[in-house]
Order: sequence, then C-alpha cells, then structure tokens
Amino acid sequence: MGDTTDIEPAWIQPTWFIDSDTEDIAAFVDRATAGVDRTDHTAVAVALFHAVRDGLRYDPYGVDWDDAAFRASTIAHADTGWCVSKSVLLTAAARHAGIPARLGFADVRNHLTSDKLRERMGTDLFAWHGYSELLLPHPDRPARRRWFKLSTAFNIELCERFGVKVLEFDGTADALMHPYDQAGNRHMEYVRQRGSFDDLPLAEMQRDFAEIYGDSFGGSSGSAEAAGDGAFAG
Repeated sequence: MGDTTDIEPAWIQPTWFIDSDTEDIAAFVDRATAGVDRTDHTAVAVALFHAVRDGLRYDPYGVDWDDAAFRASTIAHADTGWCVSKSVLLTAAARHAGIPARLGFADVRNHLTSDKLRERMGTDLFAWHGYSELLLPHPDRPARRRWFKLSTAFNIELCERFGVKVLEFDGTADALMHPYDQAGNRHMEYVRQRGSFDDLPLAEMQRDFAEIYGDSFGGSSGSAEAAGDGAFAG
C-alpha cells in the first residue's frame, strides 16, 4: 500500500462503537503492552495484535446483534469473538495508544469452514469479514507511514486445529488470511473488497446479512458448544 503522512482526525478519535477513550480500553491496552515502549507504535501494534488474536477465542456462533455488544469497551471483557468484534477492539485499542486506525471489510469464501456452519449459513461465503487497518512507520522508510491490514479473527489454537497457517504481524507486512492451509488446500479467498471505514457500519451490515443469510443468522446460538459444532468449540 502507498505511503501516507496526513492523518485524518477520524482515524484517532473515539466513536460510540470504537470507544477508545473509555477506561475499559485503557485497561486492555495497559495489559497488552506491559513492558512495551509506548512511544514505539510498531511494537505497540504488534503487542495489541497478539492480545486480540489470542485473547478472544474465535466463535462464529456467539454473535449478539444488539448495538451495545459491538462497542469496543464491551468486547474488551469478552472471552470469545468473531472477525468484526475483534477488529473493533483492535481498532479502538490502537486509537487509544495514539495509532491512527480504521476498520476494513471484505467478503471472503472460507473453503475450510465446518460442515455444520456451512449448513447453517447456506454458503461458505462470509460477507463483511472484518479486519483492522493501522497507520504505522513504513518498514523500509521509517520517516514515512503506510497502512497495514491486520486480521485477528483466528486464535492460534483454532489455526492449529484446522491446520491453517497462524497469522503473524511484526510490523513489516500485512496480516491477512492465507489462501492455502498447511497441506496446500484452498483456505481463504477474498472475493470482494468493501473498503475502509472510520466507524462500524452496523446498520448496513445487518441489512446485508438479512438479505444473504435470511433467518439463519437472525439470532445467536450463544456458542459453538450450544450449537453442537465441535470444530469451533473451546
């Protein structure tokens, strides 16, 4: 991605969903960056990435569509999450730490999803797959900055269970879903980029989900355990 130097106010300011100015987010950032030089934005971003990736176990069945459930301060206390909620948390944590951040979305086809989840959704297409975009020093030109796309959806234990490559971030390249798993099978296919957003477009997401998935995602099953899907159960 290209170099960027100008910072829009919206990339660092809190919103109702990305409530980066709350005590909950401050505490999350403090825990995640303990021992890290807070003036080193790349080091902070790496620490926050791993804290969100592995701190919340991925569970696609525990989606609560209440607006309050999508606030970063609420997500910071959760044990599980999915791509959108985890991206909201990382974006808020980055903004709290002074790192310009926004949300990115794409439609992806997950070729390795579980049979039960595919049956429930009626497809292996995941609309509005969420990730975070952080503006950090360019690895080759530290005086410049560039946007990094970071997906924190799958925790390390889930990757090992499905035999997919763990997404890592060290400040030198994007961390987006791998197209193939460890055995060379198709994994994640990005089929449509929806763009970058300064805040969570929840109403638009809800309309699209209702159109694409119908009643299958009208409510939460509570957890993968409750849904009987051992592939995603803790």
